[in-house]
Formats: sequence, structure tokens, C-alpha cells
Amino acid sequence: MADRLFKVLVLNQISENGLKRLPKERYVAGKDITDPDAVLVRSADMHAMAIPPSVKAIGRAGAGTNNIPVKAMSLRGVPVFNAPGANANAVKELVIAGMLLAARNLAPALRFVDKLDAGAPDLDRMVEDGKKNFAGCELAGQTLGVIGLGKIGCLVADAAIKLGMNVLGYDPDITVDAAWSLPAQVKKATSVSDVLKNANFISLHVPLVEATRDLVNDKNIALSRPGTVLLNFSREGVVNDAAVLAALDAGQLGWYICDFPGGKILRHAKVVALPHLGASTREAEENCAIMVADQLRNYFEHGNIANAVNFPNVGMDRESRYRIAIANANVPNMLGQISTAMANAGLNIHNMVNKSRADMAYTLVDVDSPVGDSVIAALKSIDGVLAVRYLPQAG
Repeated sequence: MADRLFKVLVLNQISENGLKRLPKERYVAGKDITDPDAVLVRSADMHAMAIPPSVKAIGRAGAGTNNIPVKAMSLRGVPVFNAPGANANAVKELVIAGMLLAARNLAPALRFVDKLDAGAPDLDRMVEDGKKNFAGCELAGQTLGVIGLGKIGCLVADAAIKLGMNVLGYDPDITVDAAWSLPAQVKKATSVSDVLKNANFISLHVPLVEATRDLVNDKNIALSRPGTVLLNFSREGVVNDAAVLAALDAGQLGWYICDFPGGKILRHAKVVALPHLGASTREAEENCAIMVADQLRNYFEHGNIANAVNFPNVGMDRESRYRIAIANANVPNMLGQISTAMANAGLNIHNMVNKSRADMAYTLVDVDSPVGDSVIAALKSIDGVLAVRYLPQAG
């Protein structure tokens, strides 16, 4: 079992440098894999997909997991890994590009030039007459509001400060790591409304969950300064499209720059909608693939979990060749039942770690002797246990 071959189904084009992180003597990866142990995916929609019961992990080579049935996988004890921060620089650069597009009115200026007659004898005069319609502003001295201060939000804030902007930041769930990396010049906002009231440019960097759906809506857009530029390189549902269109028509918003060309906003004169280019750089795609491949390998070979959206982060150094990984519902007395099942089999627990996240718990157990199939069966029979894997290490 220690030298078994893991099969990985690849649903999208994944960076070759990422796939190389899965050694061929232990892993086989491809688009025609049957009964896969894992699925590697970028943007493919897995909600309508019949995910085989053999799947023990899903790796998303990117940050968002809206294309994956995370809840259903949780019920099966299947972690869904992502690659937070791996595409952060790519998104940051696109946000800066979006601010420049709006500040300098580049979209209508490009449309104007595109319609010029290259052979017109008075072309120079037409250019000179037309350019006054596209006069803009400089970013230096403007105030940028950043909502969501994860890796991307922190990088955006830092870049804006270096461009001479004032930065106002808001994130009620900021992590310790993010707080440490946030530039000291960022002024703390107390709410989304506080940001909308006090910024000329507003950039959104939050996940799409129930609490953030329609985070920007008709009520709080009304608080914004006339002509405010709203940038959404987060997720489409974070912004209420109808509210944005009404605000653009009323002049409350000057521009809406986003990465999601939804039907409602498409072709509005004050909307620049990009085709989901946030992570579309060679560097970001490679970073994401490498990060998620490393996470899958660590999970399959050692049971460790890092950056799973539905599991706690759990890591334990190997102190024994014999390891068991258990995913279970976060209910009382699970550890007691797990320990009892091992004691009844005469197994001595050498080391153990258990962590929980919401309804999910995960346990790694190192024991001093080989584990038989009957022990695995006994663990699987415990009410609330979702998945059990035996991870012996070659000696």
C-alpha cells in the first residue's frame, strides 16, 4: 500500500511545471483517468459532474471554489484544496490596470481612435479635437478603499501607496499574517459603508459566500461620492448588478471595472468588463498549479492538510511508519471512540493531532505497528466517521 500509484484526473489545462511536482513513480495524471484518487481543476464546472466515489481529494489551481460542490465533498470526507495567494500578484497588477483604465478614460479613448479613418486628410485635427473628451485624473492623491485584506488586498494597498494614493482598508476577519503584511499607512475603516463614503476608488477582494453576496448594493452605493470608481476582481455576486447600473446612470458611480462580463452589465458605456483575466498569466497559472500539486502530494503521502476550504489545517511530522488519517463529523466523543478502536486492536498510539473547523474534524494518528484491515473497518464503522485512510511509509 505504501508504494501504490495515485491517479489524478485533470479537468483543465494545468501547468506542466505543476504536474511535474507529482513524481511519475507514484502518480499518473491525465484527462482520461478512470476511478481517480484526486481531481485537479481550474475553471471547469464540477457541479453537474458525477464525481466518482474513488475521489479522495480535489485540488483547485486557483483561489475560488465556486465551481466545486464543496458541501457535497465535505459530506464524503473529501478535502477541497485551493491556492490562496498564488495568483495574488497577477490580480494586483490587473487591479492597477483597472484603476488606470478608469482614471484616464482609456476605454472610450481607445474606442474613439478605433473609429478614426486612417486615411483622413484632417486626422491630426480630429485627434486634437477629440482628446479633450477623455481628460482624466492622476491616481496620486486619490483615496483607494480596499475591502478584503487578504494576500491580494494587501498587495493592492501596498501598490496604491507606492503610486501616491491614500488607502482606506476594511476587513472584519483579517488574519494575523495579513495584518503583519499590511502597510502601516493604510487607514482602518469601520465598515463597508465607511469605505464607500470616503474613497474615490473602491476595490473588492472578498470571497463569494452568503455573507458577501450583494455586499455592494443599492443602499450603500448611495453613500458613495459622485463619480466613484468601483473595481470588482473578486467574484461576480459580490456586487448587485442592477444597483451598479442604476448608480452609473445616475452618475453616483463613474466607472465599474470588473472581471466578469455578465449579461446585465455588458456594453454599458461606463463598464469595462474583462473575461476573467485575474489569474491569467503564465506565472500565476504555474504558481497555482505548483502550490496545489504540493498540497495534494502532502495529503496523499502523509495525510497533512494545508489550504483546504472545508477542512482544518492539520500537519504532523512523521514519527512512525504507520499513520492513519480520519475525517469525521465534529461531534463529541469521536477521539475517544477512535482511541478505543485502536486500543482494542492492540495498537499503541505514538502521536496524535486532532483539529476541527465548523462541522468538520480531522485526525492524524501515528502508531507503533502495522494496521490491519480489520482496524480500518472498525474505524469506518464509527458513526460520524466520513473517511479513513491508512498511510504506511516504505521502510
